[in-house]
Amino acid sequence: MRVIVNSRWLLIVALLALVSEATAQTPTQSERREWLDSALTSRYNRNKGIDTAYIVRPQTKWTVVGRINMSGAALETKGIDNGQHFNSEMIAEYKSTFSVAVSYLGVSLSVALNPAKLMGKYHDYELNFNSYGKRFGFDVIYQDAKNFTGWYDQNGMDRIELPADMLRVKTLNLNAFYVFNSRRFSYPAAFSQSYIQRRSAGSFLLAASAMGQRATLDWEDFQLKMTNIGIGAGYGYNYVPWQGWLLHLSALPTFIVYSNTSMTVSDDRVPLSYHFPEVIITGRGSVVHLWSNKFLGMSMVYNFTNIGSEEKFAVHNSKWRVRTFFGLRF
Repeated sequence: MRVIVNSRWLLIVALLALVSEATAQTPTQSERREWLDSALTSRYNRNKGIDTAYIVRPQTKWTVVGRINMSGAALETKGIDNGQHFNSEMIAEYKSTFSVAVSYLGVSLSVALNPAKLMGKYHDYELNFNSYGKRFGFDVIYQDAKNFTGWYDQNGMDRIELPADMLRVKTLNLNAFYVFNSRRFSYPAAFSQSYIQRRSAGSFLLAASAMGQRATLDWEDFQLKMTNIGIGAGYGYNYVPWQGWLLHLSALPTFIVYSNTSMTVSDDRVPLSYHFPEVIITGRGSVVHLWSNKFLGMSMVYNFTNIGSEEKFAVHNSKWRVRTFFGLRF
């Protein structure tokens, strides 16, 4: 039996099949927008010298972050006075604040609230300012505290308890760093979340630190003044064990190259000579978990300063801050 098919119908059927296939392969508007955003982000990253296999910019522009901050400080002295060893340790009252930050393309504006200060239970003043850039970053911490409590003893005996409001300490800590491997290692991914670390990477770091302090003890009219500047290097590592997780650790030891320290007792000023090694050390750590357009984590910054010699007079300063945070990107 012969089947005769009109050639015009074959042509129409073929055209309909081609149109159907082309329609099925045409991307939707959302798919086109997603492709365009990805292409623009990749181009931006390449222009900024970023290895996108390791770090990327979030595709969203806005970020809202809520934070709970806690900080503290300690001041310890050791030495020998008239042949007798002495020790003292003073610890400042912990400070807690709540803050909310809104960021647009990495530029942030934040507002912090200290409930204890509002209720009149906390009278100290503290300012924390930090910037974590791709290559450069810094921390500025200023504290004016008079809520130190602690103790003092000689030869491990006759301990004297020192109440609050007896010691007043004004301290300024500065720390700046330069990242050598900024194409693959990101400090912002660990601390400001303006980048995302996709694969594990580390970097050597160049660091500079400065610390100024003035302590006044309402006991024998004692005053301590110090100004120190240090230069050094360190290392930081971002570890990505699983997708969406980031663990960060870094240490920046700096050796003091300029030191001007003196103590005054009853108007008798005694300059303290430099004793190697005197150091300023800054350590940082963080844990970040990302999923969908959300992230959750905790970060820590620790500053330690060692000045002087325990055979004469030594001062150990420590300052720390712990932060937990939760954020949304959109």
